Amino acid sequence: MTAHQRKYSSWNRFITLLAFFLILTSVPGCAQSRDQSQVQETPAAEAPHPETPPEPAKTVFAAIPDRIRPGEPLTVVVSPGSDFPDSPELRAVLMNGEGSRLSRAVFFDYPLDSGTVKAALLTVPSTARSGPAHIQLEDNDGSLGIIPLAILEREFVHEEIPLDQRNTDIRTVPDPQKTRESEILWSIISSTGTDIHAEGLFSPPVTSTRRTSHFGDRRVYRYTDGSTATSIHAGVDYGIPRGTPVLACAPGRVVLSAFRIVTGNSVIIEHLPGVYSLYYHLDKLGVNEGDFVETGVLLGESGSTGLSTGPHLHWEIRIAGENTDPDVLVGRPLLDKEMVIRTIGS
Repeated sequence: MTAHQRKYSSWNRFITLLAFFLILTSVPGCAQSRDQSQVQETPAAEAPHPETPPEPAKTVFAAIPDRIRPGEPLTVVVSPGSDFPDSPELRAVLMNGEGSRLSRAVFFDYPLDSGTVKAALLTVPSTARSGPAHIQLEDNDGSLGIIPLAILEREFVHEEIPLDQRNTDIRTVPDPQKTRESEILWSIISSTGTDIHAEGLFSPPVTSTRRTSHFGDRRVYRYTDGSTATSIHAGVDYGIPRGTPVLACAPGRVVLSAFRIVTGNSVIIEHLPGVYSLYYHLDKLGVNEGDFVETGVLLGESGSTGLSTGPHLHWEIRIAGENTDPDVLVGRPLLDKEMVIRTIGS
Protein backbone atom coordinates (compact mmCIF):
# COMPACT_ATOMS: atom_id res chain seq x y z
CA MET A 1 0.00 0.00 0.00
CA THR A 2 1.31 3.30 -1.02
CA ALA A 3 1.73 6.16 1.43
CA HIS A 4 -1.14 7.94 -0.25
CA GLN A 5 -3.37 4.96 0.18
CA ARG A 6 -2.42 4.59 3.89
CA LYS A 7 -3.22 8.23 4.49
CA TYR A 8 -6.58 7.88 2.78
CA SER A 9 -7.42 4.72 4.72
CA SER A 10 -6.63 6.41 8.08
CA TRP A 11 -8.78 9.34 7.16
CA ASN A 12 -11.69 7.07 6.27
CA ARG A 13 -11.44 5.26 9.59
CA PHE A 14 -11.47 8.59 11.42
CA ILE A 15 -14.53 9.77 9.50
CA THR A 16 -16.29 6.48 10.19
CA LEU A 17 -15.61 6.57 13.93
CA LEU A 18 -16.72 10.20 14.13
CA ALA A 19 -19.98 9.43 12.31
CA PHE A 20 -20.62 6.44 14.57
CA PHE A 21 -20.05 8.58 17.66
CA LEU A 22 -22.41 11.28 16.41
CA ILE A 23 -25.08 8.68 15.76
CA LEU A 24 -24.75 7.25 19.26
CA THR A 25 -24.98 10.64 21.00
CA SER A 26 -28.10 11.53 19.08
CA VAL A 27 -30.02 8.44 20.28
CA PRO A 28 -32.13 9.18 23.47
CA GLY A 29 -30.91 7.33 26.52
CA CYS A 30 -27.49 6.64 25.09
CA ALA A 31 -25.81 9.88 26.05
CA GLN A 32 -24.71 10.37 29.61
CA SER A 33 -25.01 13.71 31.29
CA ARG A 34 -22.14 15.39 32.94
CA ASP A 35 -20.91 14.02 36.22
CA GLN A 36 -24.17 13.08 37.85
CA SER A 37 -22.77 14.03 41.24
CA GLN A 38 -23.13 17.60 40.02
CA VAL A 39 -26.79 17.21 39.11
CA GLN A 40 -29.14 18.08 41.99
CA GLU A 41 -32.48 16.42 41.65
CA THR A 42 -35.34 18.33 43.21
CA PRO A 43 -36.87 16.03 45.85
CA ALA A 44 -40.55 15.37 45.60
CA ALA A 45 -42.56 17.43 48.08
CA GLU A 46 -43.66 15.35 51.07
CA ALA A 47 -47.37 15.02 51.59
CA PRO A 48 -48.46 17.00 54.68
CA HIS A 49 -49.15 14.83 57.72
CA PRO A 50 -52.69 15.18 59.06
CA GLU A 51 -52.74 17.00 62.42
CA THR A 52 -53.54 14.78 65.39
CA PRO A 53 -56.55 16.23 67.19
CA PRO A 54 -55.80 17.14 70.84
CA GLU A 55 -57.06 14.74 73.45
CA PRO A 56 -60.20 15.94 75.24
CA ALA A 57 -59.42 17.61 78.57
CA LYS A 58 -59.92 15.23 81.46
CA THR A 59 -61.71 16.14 84.67
CA VAL A 60 -59.43 16.32 87.73
CA PHE A 61 -60.72 16.60 91.26
CA ALA A 62 -59.07 16.55 94.69
CA ALA A 63 -59.59 17.26 98.39
CA ILE A 64 -57.06 19.44 100.21
CA PRO A 65 -56.00 18.02 102.62
CA ASP A 66 -57.00 14.36 102.29
CA ARG A 67 -56.24 13.51 105.93
CA ILE A 68 -58.12 15.67 108.39
CA ARG A 69 -59.35 15.90 111.97
CA PRO A 70 -62.87 16.65 113.25
CA GLY A 71 -63.56 20.39 113.27
CA GLU A 72 -61.08 21.12 110.49
CA PRO A 73 -61.92 22.54 107.05
CA LEU A 74 -61.04 21.19 103.62
CA THR A 75 -61.14 22.51 100.09
CA VAL A 76 -62.60 20.44 97.26
CA VAL A 77 -61.37 21.43 93.80
CA VAL A 78 -62.68 20.31 90.41
CA SER A 79 -60.89 21.13 87.15
CA PRO A 80 -63.71 20.31 84.70
CA GLY A 81 -62.91 18.35 81.55
CA SER A 82 -64.92 18.11 78.37
CA ASP A 83 -66.95 15.27 79.86
CA PHE A 84 -67.93 17.13 83.04
CA PRO A 85 -71.43 18.62 83.16
CA ASP A 86 -71.74 22.37 83.60
CA SER A 87 -74.23 22.06 86.43
CA PRO A 88 -75.25 25.02 88.59
CA GLU A 89 -76.26 22.51 91.30
CA LEU A 90 -72.82 20.93 91.73
CA ARG A 91 -72.26 19.92 95.37
CA ALA A 92 -69.56 18.32 97.52
CA VAL A 93 -70.96 15.96 100.15
CA LEU A 94 -68.80 14.55 102.95
CA MET A 95 -69.76 10.95 103.72
CA ASN A 96 -68.43 8.68 106.46
CA GLY A 97 -67.48 5.03 105.99
CA GLU A 98 -71.05 3.92 106.68
CA GLY A 99 -72.42 6.15 103.93
CA SER A 100 -73.99 8.75 106.23
CA ARG A 101 -73.81 12.39 105.20
CA LEU A 102 -71.70 14.53 107.52
CA SER A 103 -71.68 17.92 105.74
CA ARG A 104 -72.18 19.46 102.33
CA ALA A 105 -71.25 22.57 100.36
CA VAL A 106 -72.02 24.00 96.93
CA PHE A 107 -69.30 24.87 94.43
CA PHE A 108 -68.31 28.33 93.25
CA ASP A 109 -66.01 29.57 90.49
CA TYR A 110 -62.40 30.05 91.57
CA PRO A 111 -60.22 31.86 88.99
CA LEU A 112 -56.59 30.78 88.49
CA ASP A 113 -53.99 32.20 86.11
CA SER A 114 -54.51 29.17 83.86
CA GLY A 115 -58.32 29.29 83.92
CA THR A 116 -61.26 28.87 86.24
CA VAL A 117 -61.86 25.82 88.42
CA LYS A 118 -64.70 24.87 90.74
CA ALA A 119 -64.14 24.98 94.50
CA ALA A 120 -66.20 24.07 97.55
CA LEU A 121 -65.34 24.66 101.21
CA LEU A 122 -66.64 22.44 103.97
CA THR A 123 -65.74 21.19 107.45
CA VAL A 124 -65.60 17.80 109.12
CA PRO A 125 -68.04 18.06 112.06
CA SER A 126 -66.41 17.96 115.47
CA THR A 127 -68.63 14.98 116.26
CA ALA A 128 -67.36 12.85 113.36
CA ARG A 129 -65.76 9.51 114.21
CA SER A 130 -62.32 8.64 112.90
CA GLY A 131 -61.99 6.29 109.95
CA PRO A 132 -62.29 6.19 106.17
CA ALA A 133 -64.55 8.72 104.50
CA HIS A 134 -65.05 10.27 101.09
CA ILE A 135 -66.28 13.32 99.25
CA GLN A 136 -69.08 12.60 96.80
CA LEU A 137 -69.43 15.02 93.90
CA GLU A 138 -73.04 15.24 92.82
CA ASP A 139 -75.68 17.27 91.08
CA ASN A 140 -79.41 16.79 90.74
CA ASP A 141 -78.86 13.91 88.33
CA GLY A 142 -76.69 11.85 90.67
CA SER A 143 -73.08 11.14 91.60
CA LEU A 144 -70.25 12.48 89.42
CA GLY A 145 -67.21 11.20 91.28
CA ILE A 146 -65.68 10.09 94.58
CA ILE A 147 -62.66 11.50 96.45
CA PRO A 148 -61.38 9.27 99.26
CA LEU A 149 -60.05 10.77 102.48
CA ALA A 150 -59.37 9.82 106.09
CA ILE A 151 -60.77 11.35 109.28
CA LEU A 152 -58.21 11.21 112.08
CA GLU A 153 -58.67 10.91 115.84
CA ARG A 154 -59.16 14.03 117.94
CA GLU A 155 -59.90 14.52 121.61
CA PHE A 156 -61.77 17.48 123.10
CA VAL A 157 -61.84 19.03 126.55
CA HIS A 158 -64.83 18.42 128.86
CA GLU A 159 -66.03 21.21 131.16
CA GLU A 160 -68.95 21.97 133.48
CA ILE A 161 -70.33 25.51 133.71
CA PRO A 162 -72.69 26.50 136.54
CA LEU A 163 -75.18 29.19 135.51
CA ASP A 164 -76.89 31.84 137.62
CA GLN A 165 -80.58 32.56 137.29
CA ARG A 166 -80.21 35.10 134.48
CA ASN A 167 -78.16 32.74 132.31
CA THR A 168 -80.40 29.80 133.25
CA ASP A 169 -83.41 31.74 132.02
CA ILE A 170 -81.67 32.69 128.76
CA ARG A 171 -81.12 29.01 128.00
CA THR A 172 -84.37 27.52 129.30
CA VAL A 173 -87.22 30.06 129.07
CA PRO A 174 -89.01 29.93 125.67
CA ASP A 175 -88.95 33.22 123.81
CA PRO A 176 -90.26 33.88 120.28
CA GLN A 177 -87.56 36.52 119.82
CA LYS A 178 -84.83 33.95 120.47
CA THR A 179 -86.44 31.71 117.87
CA ARG A 180 -86.52 34.51 115.28
CA GLU A 181 -82.91 35.43 116.00
CA SER A 182 -81.88 31.80 115.64
CA GLU A 183 -83.64 31.53 112.29
CA ILE A 184 -81.95 34.71 111.02
CA LEU A 185 -78.54 33.45 112.17
CA TRP A 186 -78.97 30.11 110.44
CA SER A 187 -80.16 31.74 107.21
CA ILE A 188 -76.92 33.77 107.16
CA ILE A 189 -74.35 31.11 108.02
CA SER A 190 -75.91 28.44 105.80
CA SER A 191 -75.90 30.61 102.66
CA THR A 192 -73.16 30.50 100.03
CA GLY A 193 -72.46 33.53 97.87
CA THR A 194 -69.89 34.02 95.12
CA ASP A 195 -67.62 36.77 96.46
CA ILE A 196 -64.03 35.94 97.41
CA HIS A 197 -62.75 38.56 99.86
CA ALA A 198 -60.05 36.64 101.76
CA GLU A 199 -57.51 34.19 100.34
CA GLY A 200 -54.72 34.48 102.87
CA LEU A 201 -54.31 33.49 106.49
CA PHE A 202 -56.76 34.67 109.14
CA SER A 203 -55.53 36.63 112.16
CA PRO A 204 -56.64 36.32 115.80
CA PRO A 205 -59.17 39.05 116.64
CA VAL A 206 -57.38 40.12 119.84
CA THR A 207 -53.75 40.35 120.89
CA SER A 208 -54.32 38.38 124.09
CA THR A 209 -53.58 34.65 124.09
CA ARG A 210 -55.46 33.87 127.31
CA ARG A 211 -58.28 31.46 126.60
CA THR A 212 -61.00 30.36 128.96
CA SER A 213 -62.61 27.85 126.58
CA HIS A 214 -61.43 26.06 123.45
CA PHE A 215 -62.98 24.93 120.21
CA GLY A 216 -65.09 21.80 120.50
CA ASP A 217 -65.20 21.71 124.31
CA ARG A 218 -67.86 19.28 125.50
CA ARG A 219 -69.87 21.36 127.93
CA VAL A 220 -72.31 20.56 130.68
CA TYR A 221 -74.44 23.52 131.81
CA ARG A 222 -75.70 23.20 135.36
CA TYR A 223 -78.90 25.18 135.98
CA THR A 224 -80.04 26.75 139.23
CA ASP A 225 -82.53 23.93 139.84
CA GLY A 226 -79.78 21.32 139.63
CA SER A 227 -80.70 20.03 136.16
CA THR A 228 -78.14 19.94 133.37
CA ALA A 229 -77.87 20.25 129.61
CA THR A 230 -75.04 19.41 127.26
CA SER A 231 -73.57 21.50 124.48
CA ILE A 232 -70.53 21.68 122.20
CA HIS A 233 -68.57 24.92 122.19
CA ALA A 234 -68.52 26.22 118.61
CA GLY A 235 -65.57 28.60 118.91
CA VAL A 236 -62.84 29.85 121.25
CA ASP A 237 -63.25 32.18 124.23
CA TYR A 238 -60.65 34.81 125.06
CA GLY A 239 -60.65 35.89 128.71
CA ILE A 240 -60.04 39.62 128.28
CA PRO A 241 -61.13 42.73 130.16
CA ARG A 242 -64.24 44.61 129.16
CA GLY A 243 -63.46 47.25 126.51
CA THR A 244 -60.66 45.31 124.78
CA PRO A 245 -60.53 46.17 121.03
CA VAL A 246 -61.91 43.36 118.85
CA LEU A 247 -60.53 43.31 115.30
CA ALA A 248 -61.62 41.74 112.01
CA CYS A 249 -59.74 38.48 111.44
CA ALA A 250 -59.77 38.82 107.62
CA PRO A 251 -61.20 41.01 104.85
CA GLY A 252 -64.93 40.70 104.29
CA ARG A 253 -68.38 42.23 104.41
CA VAL A 254 -70.36 42.75 107.60
CA VAL A 255 -73.63 40.82 107.26
CA LEU A 256 -74.85 41.24 110.86
CA SER A 257 -74.21 43.84 113.56
CA ALA A 258 -76.90 43.66 116.21
CA PHE A 259 -77.88 42.63 119.71
CA ARG A 260 -79.06 39.05 120.14
CA ILE A 261 -80.53 37.58 123.33
CA VAL A 262 -78.13 34.63 123.56
CA THR A 263 -74.94 36.08 122.07
CA GLY A 264 -75.37 39.74 123.10
CA ASN A 265 -73.88 42.38 120.83
CA SER A 266 -72.75 40.37 117.81
CA VAL A 267 -70.90 40.90 114.54
CA ILE A 268 -70.77 38.48 111.61
CA ILE A 269 -68.47 38.92 108.58
CA GLU A 270 -68.65 37.03 105.27
CA HIS A 271 -65.15 36.30 103.91
CA LEU A 272 -65.62 33.64 101.23
CA PRO A 273 -68.55 31.73 99.76
CA GLY A 274 -70.08 30.04 102.81
CA VAL A 275 -67.32 31.22 105.21
CA TYR A 276 -68.19 33.52 108.13
CA SER A 277 -66.47 34.80 111.27
CA LEU A 278 -68.59 35.58 114.34
CA TYR A 279 -67.81 37.81 117.34
CA TYR A 280 -70.08 37.53 120.38
CA HIS A 281 -70.75 39.22 123.75
CA LEU A 282 -69.35 42.61 122.69
CA ASP A 283 -69.84 45.60 124.95
CA LYS A 284 -69.97 48.02 122.02
CA LEU A 285 -70.53 47.64 118.28
CA GLY A 286 -68.28 49.61 115.92
CA VAL A 287 -69.49 48.58 112.44
CA ASN A 288 -72.72 48.50 110.48
CA GLU A 289 -74.26 45.85 108.28
CA GLY A 290 -73.01 46.27 104.71
CA ASP A 291 -69.61 47.69 105.73
CA PHE A 292 -66.56 46.21 104.03
CA VAL A 293 -63.69 45.70 106.46
CA GLU A 294 -60.04 44.79 106.07
CA THR A 295 -58.00 42.66 108.42
CA GLY A 296 -57.45 44.48 111.71
CA VAL A 297 -60.37 46.91 111.42
CA LEU A 298 -62.04 47.66 114.77
CA LEU A 299 -65.36 45.83 115.05
CA GLY A 300 -66.19 46.78 118.62
CA GLU A 301 -65.11 46.24 122.21
CA SER A 302 -65.30 43.07 124.25
CA GLY A 303 -67.86 42.72 127.01
CA SER A 304 -70.20 40.30 128.76
CA THR A 305 -73.56 40.73 127.00
CA GLY A 306 -75.94 37.84 126.35
CA LEU A 307 -75.31 34.38 127.83
CA SER A 308 -72.04 35.10 129.60
CA THR A 309 -70.44 34.43 132.98
CA GLY A 310 -67.87 37.24 132.68
CA PRO A 311 -66.10 39.57 130.24
CA HIS A 312 -64.71 37.66 127.26
CA LEU A 313 -64.78 37.42 123.47
CA HIS A 314 -66.31 34.40 121.77
CA TRP A 315 -64.70 34.02 118.31
CA GLU A 316 -66.23 31.51 115.92
CA ILE A 317 -65.85 30.40 112.30
CA ARG A 318 -68.63 28.82 110.27
CA ILE A 319 -68.10 27.08 106.94
CA ALA A 320 -71.18 25.89 105.06
CA GLY A 321 -73.00 26.19 108.38
CA GLU A 322 -70.58 23.94 110.28
CA ASN A 323 -68.60 25.24 113.26
CA THR A 324 -64.90 25.19 112.41
CA ASP A 325 -61.72 25.40 114.45
CA PRO A 326 -60.49 29.01 114.00
CA ASP A 327 -56.87 28.07 114.76
CA VAL A 328 -56.67 26.08 111.52
CA LEU A 329 -57.41 29.18 109.44
CA VAL A 330 -54.66 31.06 111.27
CA GLY A 331 -52.24 28.30 110.26
CA ARG A 332 -53.22 27.60 106.64
CA PRO A 333 -55.37 29.44 104.06
CA LEU A 334 -58.65 27.97 102.91
CA LEU A 335 -57.87 28.92 99.31
CA ASP A 336 -54.21 28.36 98.47
CA LYS A 337 -53.67 28.95 94.74
CA GLU A 338 -50.23 27.38 94.63
CA MET A 339 -51.46 24.27 96.42
CA VAL A 340 -54.49 24.02 94.14
CA ILE A 341 -52.33 24.30 91.01
CA ARG A 342 -49.87 21.69 92.26
CA THR A 343 -52.67 19.32 93.26
CA ILE A 344 -54.75 19.40 90.08
CA GLY A 345 -51.62 19.44 87.93
CA SER A 346 -49.98 16.39 89.52
